[in-house]
Amino acid sequence: MKAILIANPKGGSGKTTLSTNIAGYLASRGQRVAILDLDRQKSAAQWLATRPVSLPGIELMQSGADKHSPLDWLVIDSPAGMHGKNLEHALKLVHKVIVPIAPSAFDIQASRDFLEVLHQEKIVRKEHIFIGVVGMRMDSRTRAALTLEQFLQRLDLPVLAYLREAQVYVNAAFEGKTLFDLPPSLAERELVQWGYLLNWLEQVE
Repeated sequence: MKAILIANPKGGSGKTTLSTNIAGYLASRGQRVAILDLDRQKSAAQWLATRPVSLPGIELMQSGADKHSPLDWLVIDSPAGMHGKNLEHALKLVHKVIVPIAPSAFDIQASRDFLEVLHQEKIVRKEHIFIGVVGMRMDSRTRAALTLEQFLQRLDLPVLAYLREAQVYVNAAFEGKTLFDLPPSLAERELVQWGYLLNWLEQVE
């Protein structure tokens, strides 16, 4: 089983949006996928409860339960403020980490500190885990988005995607869907933005 952690200490950074859409993509590829929702708000779990049974299935893994269920992928939606032993334990479960970062001064600072913490973790220093970053809710017309893009480009990490703020994410989530459950014509621009991220995700290191 491959596992990926979506993590950022800042609330509202886009962790659940990434988690659900990554799970939806993998499920659409015929993979057996589960989401482990560690966030207190349980947004991913609530989203799964509304997912139509006609769509590719995504399981909800309960913490400490169903450990022997055969899965191809586990997507971990982490809580805001994950640190210390909880972060260390989560890193032991995964082979890749995606850090979503929203375009605000507070998000950039919190993410800078978090990435430094990640690099200090022994399992990351030994290059057993691969880390990528994603710019969320990007709007090229705003100074905040430009500042975030400049920050990401200075990192010694792969920038997996710049995802624009789009109503299609909101509309899909209301129906228990992801971009990858929609007719391509409804999310054509967004699907292009996901291309590199998805290739990175499925690369065998």
